[in-house]
Amino acid sequence: MKLPSPDLESRTVPDSTPDPSEVPGGTPELSVVMPCLDEAETLGGCIEKVQNVFRDHRIDGEIIVADNGSTDGSSAIARRMGARLISIKEKGYGNALRHGIELSRGRYVITGDADASHDLSQIPLFLAKLREGYDLVIGNRFKGTIQAGAMPPLHRYLGTPVLTQLGKLLFRSPCGDQQCGFRGFSRAAFSRMNLRSTGMEFASEVVMKASCLRLRITEVPTTQFPAGRRRPPHLRTWRDGWRHLRLMLLHSPRWLFFYPGALLVLAGVVIGAWLLPGPQTIQGITFDIHTLLYAATAVALGFQSVTFAVFTKVYAIREGLLPEDPRIQRLLGAVSLELGLIGGAALVVFGFGASLYAVASYGAHHFGNLDPVKTMRLIIPATLSLTLGGEIMLSSLFLSVLLLGRRAESAGRDPAAG
Repeated sequence: MKLPSPDLESRTVPDSTPDPSEVPGGTPELSVVMPCLDEAETLGGCIEKVQNVFRDHRIDGEIIVADNGSTDGSSAIARRMGARLISIKEKGYGNALRHGIELSRGRYVITGDADASHDLSQIPLFLAKLREGYDLVIGNRFKGTIQAGAMPPLHRYLGTPVLTQLGKLLFRSPCGDQQCGFRGFSRAAFSRMNLRSTGMEFASEVVMKASCLRLRITEVPTTQFPAGRRRPPHLRTWRDGWRHLRLMLLHSPRWLFFYPGALLVLAGVVIGAWLLPGPQTIQGITFDIHTLLYAATAVALGFQSVTFAVFTKVYAIREGLLPEDPRIQRLLGAVSLELGLIGGAALVVFGFGASLYAVASYGAHHFGNLDPVKTMRLIIPATLSLTLGGEIMLSSLFLSVLLLGRRAESAGRDPAAG
């Protein structure tokens, strides 16, 4: 698919994503992409700074303004100053950046906001790191300078540090400033990251995907200036902060499902084994079948959470949201539908047998009054076995459905193709 000729002043994102190699007009070394929504007060100055950098450092580059529906004359400023204007119909910071990058031509891409908050004179520092072979170069405002009024205290001391530390914990990110919008990456790295975010959480997704893919990441200390515009910022602290957090959790099935589930299972098993022989007393407080019932519930709920972790991981890998994971591959290679059905059936048989034994004990007492403390100590493990057995069989069936397409692809692949 061919794009419009590069001499056109304005472009609209097509329905399908173009292959950058098909874009006519040559391949500059660097594309600087600036998302724009009503930035008429500062856009011209930002474009001029980048043009000066290109001239002073002899950089073969292009400037792309990814306009997201401006009504204040920003588009006219971009055209007048010679930037490539790309009109993005889909609203959102992530949409603007992603489509702008997709339509760029450079071997490397550097993104920077059009509100004059970034020190665009540092572009050569980012480009130098990219030339060294780094896949992702991110500005670090905390290692550089944050001028007075440049970041709200809530962002500077809570929001950005918390999200950055979560990125380190969940994805082993090496970044010290995950939210800085001044960053650069190679086109090859951008293609591998397969970015999907539409809003401000795009900044977190780049770091997450790059960390999961084990791309080469480095930082450049940078300066954050107060935004040069007078209108209110587009960023909404709590709404966008939640979108960042939600995206990070949904891309980390281990922390969202597996670890909490495993902890519940472990706690339930330990407490259940402690109470199964009989009631236990600690400092005058007696724990009996009521606590045992809660322990069994914890095991069942925890097991379900662990299976959700596996389902989510498999689905995310299939959809390209997460890269391949050797641990999942080994697990899927060791577990089959038949093994799951057999294991689940064994637990169901055990639970059913224990239930029959309880009924037989009841019959031995002529179906009269029974001591519930003794009876429930048998019934609770029996019902737990029935529940877990049923969950294992259903989970095995559902996992097999998730893997149908994957196995069909593997079976249809030419072995000689490697």
